[in-house]
Amino acid sequence: MASYPIKINKTSNSRLDSIDFNNIPFGTIYSDHMFVADYIDGEWTNLEIAPFGPITMNPSNLTLHYGQSIFEGMKAFKDKDHQPLLFRPEMHAYRLNASAVRLCMPQLPTGLFDQALRTLVELDSGWIPETEGSALYVRPFMFATDDFIGVKPSDTYKFIIFTCPVGPYYNHPVTLRVEEKYVRAADGGVGEAKCAGNYAASLFPTKLANKAGFDQVMWMDSKEFKYIEEVGTMNLFFVIDGVVITPATGGSILKGITRDSIITILKDKGYRVEERPISIDEVVDAYKGGKLDEAFGSGTAAVVADIKSITYGDFEMIMRDPADLEVANLARNEIKGIRDRTIDDKFGWVHLLEGASVA
Repeated sequence: MASYPIKINKTSNSRLDSIDFNNIPFGTIYSDHMFVADYIDGEWTNLEIAPFGPITMNPSNLTLHYGQSIFEGMKAFKDKDHQPLLFRPEMHAYRLNASAVRLCMPQLPTGLFDQALRTLVELDSGWIPETEGSALYVRPFMFATDDFIGVKPSDTYKFIIFTCPVGPYYNHPVTLRVEEKYVRAADGGVGEAKCAGNYAASLFPTKLANKAGFDQVMWMDSKEFKYIEEVGTMNLFFVIDGVVITPATGGSILKGITRDSIITILKDKGYRVEERPISIDEVVDAYKGGKLDEAFGSGTAAVVADIKSITYGDFEMIMRDPADLEVANLARNEIKGIRDRTIDDKFGWVHLLEGASVA
């Protein structure tokens, strides 16, 4: 694999000693450094790890007006021996590039992504919290940088990775409301891409759900509002009469890496897992018939999130106590054990950080 000339500019004023790792709200505290690269004249250049800080931007910056912006969300951990590690980083590189293709943006060489990621996390490995449920959240993102008011793809781009220590995303089982008016994504759209606009479109209906007392929206298909898609922060799983069902990713649903990990683990454990369309009526009928065993979410931020209730119109489905959820707890414990390296990593998902290459 090629080695890239990444310049290292370390901060002279680390903030690490000022951080209370027992009190780290999600997404508000940032580590000392960030990786920055520019796409100019058809190549990635100006590769640098620099102190975390503001970036300057022209008011005519194309991404501010036309939304060419994509990102990833991943985490770094420490295992039982306090060794820093990453979980399936290559999948995040693949998904970032898939999003780039859909948004008419340049792909990032996977070798550069890997080297930049490893170098940055290794440099700031002291920021990885080791309290239960915590991790170092890693945010790679890319955006257009042309200064131009006109609807066209940018010729130049900036790619940045920054990190922040975080606690649990959800500290309680979540309540969901089935959305019957607004949609997150449509067939042929950008639902499968991890782009900023998808999240902007979700804010208003989520705000309405929050005002009504719900934690999140359960998105439905854009044609019939019949088939379940995902939640704004995670993919969904249902266990009906012993069968694990998750909505199929057909272009409007994000291909979650935690989702893929759970499917792999459950199949390896002998569970029957179906990736297929699942209607809200099927879930309601299963609940009324006493066959809806479990419902839970999965995502990088949430990992495995317990669901307290699902409300469809005036009908509320109360889920079982989280302690009694066989499949959700198995998935949660297996992923945690693989990351901690207390369970054998038979799938090769854990990438230890042992001396990243720095030119």
